Amino acid sequence: MAVKIRLHRMGAKKNPFYRIVAIDSRKSRDGEYIEQIGYYNPKTNPADVKIDKALAEKWLGVGAQPTDTVKSLFVNAGIMNGGYKKAAKAEPEAVDAVEAAVEAAVQKSEE
Repeated sequence: MAVKIRLHRMGAKKNPFYRIVAIDSRKSRDGEYIEQIGYYNPKTNPADVKIDKALAEKWLGVGAQPTDTVKSLFVNAGIMNGGYKKAAKAEPEAVDAVEAAVEAAVQKSEE
């Protein structure tokens, strides 16, 4: 059973309110969930977010995968690291070393 941590929509029409839940990935968005981890209300300014850190870490520890939105909520709450990898800039010395190796290989092949 693959467990996801995702948003469970509640609230009235045009006034959404979300619960952050651990749920079987095969269930529908508003299907029966395993456990409620917290809630998220995007309509308030600023958005109202409450997450039980212990429960979130427990589910992440057993392999539950958060959706993109839940992951960003966890990052903002300090539960997860960003995990977004930026392209590393090559060090100038490394670039010079690679260029020298390429030139040496070209010269050797010409001989």
